[in-house]
Amino acid sequence: MNAATLHTTSATRPPCPPFTRETAIQKVRMAEDGWNSRDPLRVAMAYTVDSQWRNRSEFPQGREQIVAFLTRKWQRELDYRLIKELWAFDGNRIAVRFAYEWRDADNNWFRAYGNENWEFDVHGLMQRRYASINDLAIAASERKFHWPQGRRPDDHPGLSELGL
Repeated sequence: MNAATLHTTSATRPPCPPFTRETAIQKVRMAEDGWNSRDPLRVAMAYTVDSQWRNRSEFPQGREQIVAFLTRKWQRELDYRLIKELWAFDGNRIAVRFAYEWRDADNNWFRAYGNENWEFDVHGLMQRRYASINDLAIAASERKFHWPQGRRPDDHPGLSELGL
């Protein structure tokens, strides 16, 4: 994938709205898998060319800014592992809650908790993403996400099963 791909507008990313419970759950897991890849280009392609974000105090717009944002994020958030869970859905919108664990360069561990509201276009690409996130410092012994870097294994507990 190259920078020219970031400007492609004709992609379809099933499942597409309107969402059912099953397709909303599928969309949430696809997003989780993408973010756990820690590949900014792969993640950016799930969004519209002109996607609008709010992530903490940053407001990236468009795939190029999303790639730059995610590149910076994963350079400082080391050993990143994420779990997302469907909260609600309606038509072309999905709400999720999530938690992710990461460490900084000094080996201080954190768990970030948050909620996201997503809006999709007719092609299944996310056109709006609004995230509210809080970090909690944790001891390494308090970590709950221990799978190898990458996709969360299917048999690994989700947020509800972990009591999060």
